[in-house]
Amino acid sequence: MAKSYDHLFKLLLIGDSGVGKTCLIVRFSEDSFNSTYISTIGIDFKIRTTEIQGKKIKLQVWDTAGQERFKTITTAYYRGAMGIILVYDITDERSFENIQNWMKSIKENAAAGVERMLLGNKCDIESKRKVPKERGEKLAKEHNIRFFETSAKSSLNVDEAFNTLASDILMKISKRAAPGIKDPVNLKSPKKKESNKCSLV
Repeated sequence: MAKSYDHLFKLLLIGDSGVGKTCLIVRFSEDSFNSTYISTIGIDFKIRTTEIQGKKIKLQVWDTAGQERFKTITTAYYRGAMGIILVYDITDERSFENIQNWMKSIKENAAAGVERMLLGNKCDIESKRKVPKERGEKLAKEHNIRFFETSAKSSLNVDEAFNTLASDILMKISKRAAPGIKDPVNLKSPKKKESNKCSLV
């Protein structure tokens, strides 16, 4: 049977427990929102096929548990990931500060050169914001990765974030496949600033 897609990309969402990883994945894969999800136990995944640059891309999006006790289970899934999305909650400063630990975890467990992205989730709850958008942008800039503020509840920037990451991965593998073109290591083109404002719904 012919494959119904051109590429399969495995994406992984990591971040503290309660930052909304499951809600983001469900919003992206099923376009629905439920505020009463129980914490992910270990690991789970959803699939969505999307079209990017005329190619059918099947995205296998893995949802990891943020709790410390599941660390050993989830780190095994870093290796095959082509893209890793780090998520924090803009109403929870600790979840933002812990992004550095999650970055370390990527360095220790993921393949070298894996595409990364930073998401500040729950930006629909502006009244409880603890992490200014500028701090997220600054952190992303320091690590030379893209940044979006998202809301799984209102769906703001959710599709944009996943599709942008898939597009970056596609570009990277296309470059690698092109004869005579070496994949430039650590010479990423400057990321254009995302202008999407996160506003209340």
